[in-house]
Amino acid sequence: MATISVVVKHQGKRHHVDLDPSATGEVFKYQLYSLTGVEPERQKILVKGGQLKDDTDLSTLGVKPGHSFMMMGTPSAGDGSTGLEKPKEKMRFVEDMTEAEAAKAEGAMPAGLQNLGNTCYLNSTLQTLRSVPELQEELLKYSASATGGSSGGASSSSGLGDLSQFGLGGLGASMDLTASLRDLYKQMSETQEGFPPLMFLNALRTAFPQFAQKSKTGHGYAQQDAEEAWSQIVSQLRQKLKITDDAGNSANSQTTSQQKAEISFIDKYLAGRFESSLECDEAAAKEAGEEPIKGEDVFLKLDCHISAQINHLRDGILAGLEEKLEKKSPTLDRDAVYTKKSRIARLPKYLTVHFVRFFWKREAQKKAKIMRKVTFPPELDVVEFCTDELKSMLIPVRDKVREVRKDEQDVQRARKRQKTAHKAEEDAEKDKERGLKAKGPATEKELAQDKEKNKKTPLKPGTASSSGGGDTEMTEEVFKTDAEFDAERAASVLAAKKELRSLINPTLAADDGANKSGLYELRGVVTHQGASADSGHYTSYVKKHAALDPQTGKRKEEDGKWWWFNDDKVSEVDAEKIETLSGGGESHSALILLYRAVELPTAEEVNE
Repeated sequence: MATISVVVKHQGKRHHVDLDPSATGEVFKYQLYSLTGVEPERQKILVKGGQLKDDTDLSTLGVKPGHSFMMMGTPSAGDGSTGLEKPKEKMRFVEDMTEAEAAKAEGAMPAGLQNLGNTCYLNSTLQTLRSVPELQEELLKYSASATGGSSGGASSSSGLGDLSQFGLGGLGASMDLTASLRDLYKQMSETQEGFPPLMFLNALRTAFPQFAQKSKTGHGYAQQDAEEAWSQIVSQLRQKLKITDDAGNSANSQTTSQQKAEISFIDKYLAGRFESSLECDEAAAKEAGEEPIKGEDVFLKLDCHISAQINHLRDGILAGLEEKLEKKSPTLDRDAVYTKKSRIARLPKYLTVHFVRFFWKREAQKKAKIMRKVTFPPELDVVEFCTDELKSMLIPVRDKVREVRKDEQDVQRARKRQKTAHKAEEDAEKDKERGLKAKGPATEKELAQDKEKNKKTPLKPGTASSSGGGDTEMTEEVFKTDAEFDAERAASVLAAKKELRSLINPTLAADDGANKSGLYELRGVVTHQGASADSGHYTSYVKKHAALDPQTGKRKEEDGKWWWFNDDKVSEVDAEKIETLSGGGESHSALILLYRAVELPTAEEVNE
């Protein structure tokens, strides 16, 4: 028997198939399997009266040339294969893992830190700093010069090294703050329980006795300012934690680009550089020929000053970039008021922002807290705070990043629109089949009339007329499959990455510790609850890192959730919770923000 040419519609595509009327439904399904990759048992083919069964005689369907079938179903695997394969890696259950293995498993809850008596200020600081992966990597390479000294042998022989599980590793050895931080982070990575930071706390109090201050009640230690702890820890890391890197990649490197220099980790990743101008406010000094004093300064954080006019982080930072000070004028030969204006000449990869909420209240003899609500964004644009030279490097990249994001959103919207239209067509086809079934068997004449009616439709206003008259044949929209969408998206993303990469200024491209777009995303927040720095409670919020893909070695997409570290209690919160930390009362309000430069395509990604 001669074959009949029919059309099978599946996932927006039209497949032309030669149907053999003498065959069964099972044979027809295997034909479609070779075209679509959908296994016969996963196919749902709509015919008059219901679904096509394997034992259906195709000659009973009364199919005419050009007949359309609607098929639904997806392959069970990307390659269409249904065969079972042996797992490449042996499955392991959490119950069978050691504590250290469970702590490193995907989705594991990170360790909290026990409160050792008003040490929440320290715990929140340490958790936020730990969110910098580069810091953890470099700390593991750090070896203190004092390690292994006279006390080292004693500690080994006395077995004190075994006390590391209690946070006492290295007891009796050098009180090196950087080495203590290295050991603490390593121990935290091997547990999900609340960990006591005893050794680090002792090292901090030894290096900075202010943190050993006793409580006014005479019981235990006094509460401290988290910002002071942050600043002291970062300053110690700046002195101790050195890395070898290309010269010129730090905030204050002065060597040539051909040399390899030992620079501070902090200078590379967390330090920026100001260019400032100091000018006398009095016209008499200017008339006498006094020139503005140009200068450069390294900064480890930006201050957000809070006043009655400050409502947003941007306004507070701008206020902090201009200050008044009094000094002796060489031309006037007396003290005068000067204005110092600063602009950023180098942006670090990690930007720390400090809300200046605490001030010394003389009558109360304590640090009081400014309760005012000051909002901050999840993404911070700092281009306006930069020098004109740096702006010219950042703006093309920043604008391209935003353009790429908009294009990506447009693609996603188009994809959603297509899926909606595709589903509507499938629903209409189902309704049509159900309607035919309800009416009973149709004659060949009725089917032909129904088919002719579907092929023609009245013209809509504004559409081109057909050559024949008032009717025109509708052109059926061909929908793209998910695979086609993904392929187009991958191609457009790669092209955008290449263009974006080409826009990065060579000077910035050579500095892998710098921000190259002027855009930052929020990664960590230290909060304070209470009315003064000497009381209340500190906690921290850290955005969850995406898990590493073991096959590609790259990170997967983030889920947008955050970890809330409340001493040894750790919980997961939504991003909406971060929006409530702007202040406005004694509830938790942001004190320190840690921003990270928005990620840009690397040379390796572009080459791939």
